[in-house]
Amino acid sequence: MVARAEPLAKSIVVPDLVKEAAIAGLVMMALTVLMVGIKTVDTNEALSFTTRFGAVLWAGAIVALGRLGFGLVRTGRPGLALIGALVALAYLGVPLALGGDELKRWLPFDDALLNSTLAIAALFLAIRAAIVLTRGAAPPAAAAGPTAGERFTSAVQTATRYLGPLLAVFAIALPFMPFSDRQTVDIATLVLTYVMLGWGLNIVVGLAGLLDLGYVAFYAVGAYSYALFATQVGLSFWLCLPIAGMISASFGVLLGFPVLRLRGDYLAIVTLGFGEMIRLILINWWWFTGGPNGINNVPRPSFFGVPFERSPAEGVVSFHGMLGIDYASNHRVIFLYYLILALALITNFFTLRIRKLPIGRAWEALREDETASRALGINPTNTKLTAFALGAMFAGFAGSFFATRQGFVSPESFTFIESAVILAIVVLGGMGNQVGIVLAALVLIGLPEFFRELAGYRMLCFGIGMVLIMIWRPGGLVSHRDPTIFLQKRKFSGATA
Repeated sequence: MVARAEPLAKSIVVPDLVKEAAIAGLVMMALTVLMVGIKTVDTNEALSFTTRFGAVLWAGAIVALGRLGFGLVRTGRPGLALIGALVALAYLGVPLALGGDELKRWLPFDDALLNSTLAIAALFLAIRAAIVLTRGAAPPAAAAGPTAGERFTSAVQTATRYLGPLLAVFAIALPFMPFSDRQTVDIATLVLTYVMLGWGLNIVVGLAGLLDLGYVAFYAVGAYSYALFATQVGLSFWLCLPIAGMISASFGVLLGFPVLRLRGDYLAIVTLGFGEMIRLILINWWWFTGGPNGINNVPRPSFFGVPFERSPAEGVVSFHGMLGIDYASNHRVIFLYYLILALALITNFFTLRIRKLPIGRAWEALREDETASRALGINPTNTKLTAFALGAMFAGFAGSFFATRQGFVSPESFTFIESAVILAIVVLGGMGNQVGIVLAALVLIGLPEFFRELAGYRMLCFGIGMVLIMIWRPGGLVSHRDPTIFLQKRKFSGATA
């Protein structure tokens, strides 16, 4: 007989929750006293600063009250949390709804966006407390089985098998949708670039289990390879693309040799150092890479030799002239979108196919247990090198596209934060899961781009999104992944020997 779960309130008292909330509020004020409490003001004469210590106090109080409210819900006291959330919602919602200046001056912050965010958080706490209050005591512990998150992610994977063609058609038709404009296509192009980078890093981290913090180095090698071959040698994009991929793959093998015996944190430190080495080389090798100034006037790709210019050279047919349509500046933008879409789909197709081959199964075996893989006869040297090389190759392809899209490359575009973002996409999407990486790229790259007008709060939204995903989906958005190979029981129709 399964015993009913005891409520957590029996072991945790309210003073403990108050102490925990007070510590959280003090830590919040200590972390924000300089970042929020002091604001620099750029005037025509000099750079001065103003203080906002009142906002720091409000931030600490809000964090403490929020921690206390969620603690009450967690320990089986949702009634108190519901009352407090409703009071906070009324305190914030009434001035925001009425819009009077006399009422707004009582709000915690001067920015309406922050006050609205607090009101939404209070509403969420009230809903959460109401749900727990209506459910009453905790239900009996269920037998071991798939959780709701696993069922959800399994359903997502099953749906993508049937909705994949529809999603591909939607992606192809996106530039011509009624709601699409140049900004939408640009954001979709950026998201697809990070999707391709995430799928490439997924080979190294998700499949082979090798933590790589210097993946941006291969991205930079691909971008600079294309820029140098295009500007110095005069090769076209279609010739530079495979060359950049092969050069990046060779750098992946170069990184793979020194780290063959390293695992875990040591491997991460070495890959991080490799990424910084590449960046410093790009900065200091100025006569070859242009140094901090980078490389300008990187040629843009053509439609298989047909340029997109309004007035091409004499005797050269332009893209709009070939199709007999009027010139539009978004022709190149749409072409770049389709170009990265094709590259991303090729990366996805290649990854899905190679996972079913012996080398793909060797990656997954190496990820689970390297010692057992050696015992089974798997060569860890070749397995690791192929993972680094193939992952670096796709990063080189993405780097070539980045260079031709921007028309300019510099070391500032390939800092450690880029590696961190790409790794976050892989981890938060669900390591080894292709669909999850797409969802994570939409959340971490697409949404902040739409909120770019919020200026200082854009990266705040980015950080909040990452924290929420790690709290509610610690295994990633789509953490469940079906095995590459299923072991089925052999069925016998007659007598057995």
